[in-house]
Amino acid sequence: MIEAPHFSPAGARKSGAFPLPEAFFDGTVNRPVLHEAVTAYLANQRQGTAKTKTRSFVSGGNQKPWKQKGTGRARQGSIRSPLWPGGGKVFGPQPRDYRITMPRKVKQLARRSALNARAAEGSLYVVERFEQQSPKTRELVALLEKLGVAERKVLLLTHGVSEALVLSARNLPKVEALPYADAAAYDVLWAEVVIVEEPALAGESPVPFVRRFVPAPRDGAKAPAERPARAAKAEKPKAEKKPVAKKAAAKPKAAKAAPKAKPKPAARKSAAKKPAGKKKGGK
Repeated sequence: MIEAPHFSPAGARKSGAFPLPEAFFDGTVNRPVLHEAVTAYLANQRQGTAKTKTRSFVSGGNQKPWKQKGTGRARQGSIRSPLWPGGGKVFGPQPRDYRITMPRKVKQLARRSALNARAAEGSLYVVERFEQQSPKTRELVALLEKLGVAERKVLLLTHGVSEALVLSARNLPKVEALPYADAAAYDVLWAEVVIVEEPALAGESPVPFVRRFVPAPRDGAKAPAERPARAAKAEKPKAEKKPVAKKAAAKPKAAKAAPKAKPKPAARKSAAKKPAGKKKGGK
């Protein structure tokens, strides 16, 4: 069974050592897997946006610098050739993806190996709990000085998310705070000392993250005024409707008399017949 130094929340060392759970700390350190995990982590941090211009992307060089023969010089087709200053680059870097994926169980083996390596060399400490209630770097530095690790690279593994501890540690370049479940093999190997909160090793379910404090306003700045609660709108009494006097029933209008038919104009008399004239040539 592997044991680790045990400390109180104030930084005082306890008489007995803390026995690490055998299911996880079995002393196995797989170096090839650790190397693969570190290589994959560093490769995944690369952006892969480096790019050089080949001769097809360099501007200029559209005409032949001099004629092919008769000058005594070597033949050239463009001043943007890779042989010329300011020309294109041959086999330069191009945008690519450097990401390396690892199986989930291999990642877990690498993480377990990293923690076992730190525990075997006595660089893994166990603290009952972190009592940091507000983000104050001074309190965290005082705790690290009591533990004797103020000048070393320290990784703080908390039980769940501790906002106050994360904000206190971000001002220290050699200190990093992470939840125990989120620490990768690279994070453990980066640190010289790993300090773990006891409930995280005991397997207790973490407390859900709740913002426990509100940042204090800066000097001279006004605190945000609280919004007044909305008062319930008083219901206005509905105005009583005045009784509307019923209108007298309208008398039915008399039916309109049909318009009288206009007399048709008398037909015009046909014109009087003209007397028949004498026939031409008649006697």
